[in-house]
Amino acid sequence: MPKLAALNLGVPITLVLDNARYQKCALVTTTAANRHIALGFLPAYSPNLNLIERLWKFVKQQCLYSKYYADFATFKGAIETCLSETHTPHKSAFDSLLTLRLQTFKKAQLGPV
Repeated sequence: MPKLAALNLGVPITLVLDNARYQKCALVTTTAANRHIALGFLPAYSPNLNLIERLWKFVKQQCLYSKYYADFATFKGAIETCLSETHTPHKSAFDSLLTLRLQTFKKAQLGPV
């Protein structure tokens, strides 16, 4: 956070975090408050909102599903290649998968199931 605050962007800064316990500790919240950084937390059990979860889902589909690797080095190489190609062969998939345009619901009605 110190490097982020040091940018002096001139606009409010909000960090979106994934609700891990260590992200809500006193050190993190105090440091953020002292630097005028707001903390926003994703709802619990919402991996669809967490961009890194979407990235790992894509990597697993590309590198794990129906694939066999003779050794760890080959497996690791496949993952590294997949990640290095995010802006080339996989660009169109990433443009739709890692979008920040999310569906919202206005006045959602919740009822018993």
